[in-house]
Amino acid sequence: MARVEMTMPKMGESIMEGTVLKWLKQVGDTIEQDESVLEVATDKVDTEVPALYAGTLAEILVQEGQVVAVGAPIAIVETDAASAPAQNTDDLEEASANPPVIAPDRVPALPTPPAGDESVPYLPGPGTPVAAPEPAGAQHPVQEGRFYSPLVLSIAREEGVSMADLERLPGTGQEGRVTKKDILDYVANGKQPLVPAAPAPAAPAAQPAPAVPKAAPQPAPAPAAPKPQAASATAKPAPSVSGSQELVEMDRMRKMIAQRMVDSKRISPHVTSFVEADVTELVNWRNKHKDAYKKREGENLTFTPIFIQAVARAIQDYPNINVSVDGDYIIKKRDINIGVAVALPSGNLIVPVIHNADQLNLNGLSKKVNDLANRARQNKLKPEDLEGGTYTLSNVGSFGNVMGTPIIMQPQVAIMAVGAIKKKPAVIETPQGDLIGIRHFMFLSHSYDHRVVDGSLGGMFVRKVADYLEQFDPNTAV
Repeated sequence: MARVEMTMPKMGESIMEGTVLKWLKQVGDTIEQDESVLEVATDKVDTEVPALYAGTLAEILVQEGQVVAVGAPIAIVETDAASAPAQNTDDLEEASANPPVIAPDRVPALPTPPAGDESVPYLPGPGTPVAAPEPAGAQHPVQEGRFYSPLVLSIAREEGVSMADLERLPGTGQEGRVTKKDILDYVANGKQPLVPAAPAPAAPAAQPAPAVPKAAPQPAPAPAAPKPQAASATAKPAPSVSGSQELVEMDRMRKMIAQRMVDSKRISPHVTSFVEADVTELVNWRNKHKDAYKKREGENLTFTPIFIQAVARAIQDYPNINVSVDGDYIIKKRDINIGVAVALPSGNLIVPVIHNADQLNLNGLSKKVNDLANRARQNKLKPEDLEGGTYTLSNVGSFGNVMGTPIIMQPQVAIMAVGAIKKKPAVIETPQGDLIGIRHFMFLSHSYDHRVVDGSLGGMFVRKVADYLEQFDPNTAV
């Protein structure tokens, strides 16, 4: 049996850490390949982490609720050596695969730095002159039985750090393991011996002697009462004794939503423009096709894909709405990736992204919308489903709201809310004269970042979206 180290996978381009929500397997459980082992939460998505190989969960290194950096070890799995995947140390920074744990007695010998070559970092042992490198077999304390990740070994080979030096290197990782930061810091300061690190343990040993005489003459600095008082000041407020209030802590996702909304209002000066659109032809078309579509595809034909199609076409007409801001620069996006706000059963909100929405027909958009919405509600979205959005659509009409003033998803510069479709009496212009008729109307609300989107662009854009909806072709096939 081989012991393989399971690490926190990389779950997105900008994700640097994740929180362990729940272990789905316990120590001693058998793990099948591609079977989910734990649930992990990031600032973008909650997801399950599968095993890339079969084996037995030998050790859990991270408890539920802990925040772990990407690439850090989270568990040890015992597996057949033949089934353990080969690791490419050159791709470890980008891969989400779990690197194996290599015992020191199985690590291949690393080249010893040549004598007199000052370009190679060298760590002397205690009492050894710095001028000359010591042989690998020198009698100095070493940390045996320590695991080294393939990434650390790769850096050691590239920088000419011998195995003897690596074993003396103090590690800041779990159980004293050498991390990537440890080896890079050592390489950066390779010219300086780590002798000052040795007196560090001696300092606490010398402290007890003067501590005894100092403690006797010194009176108590303060009564013990202030400390409980300070602790109570930082403690959480107690629930109302009268029962008229209830104290409920925000869950992790609600905390992130709150922070992002505050940041967006702070970063972007919001302006909102409104347009009312006559969507009677669109409503009649959907009523005509929705039953046949449900029977054929097994899915509902909603208004959302039609709204997305209209937004994508308007972006092609006004590409300056499809941008982001970086300091004094405007970044124009060629891809049209439209995020769709989805309400979760928990009451929270998540925004999966339809990439290249302008390249999909109405049927493709409908399937994509239904797929993302279903997986969002089942907590099965992947990190890539939430990345790369350039514009966002929020259908507040699904809650019966006629309009809203949505908050921009950073770093985008605009977002549109579509309201509920309502029947209204309206003046209909005909060649024979004006008539009063019943039509279907809806409001479009367009919030935009006034740093880069002025009222003319923001107003013309939402008007163009309304035009596409009003001019919907009733002969459209789906």
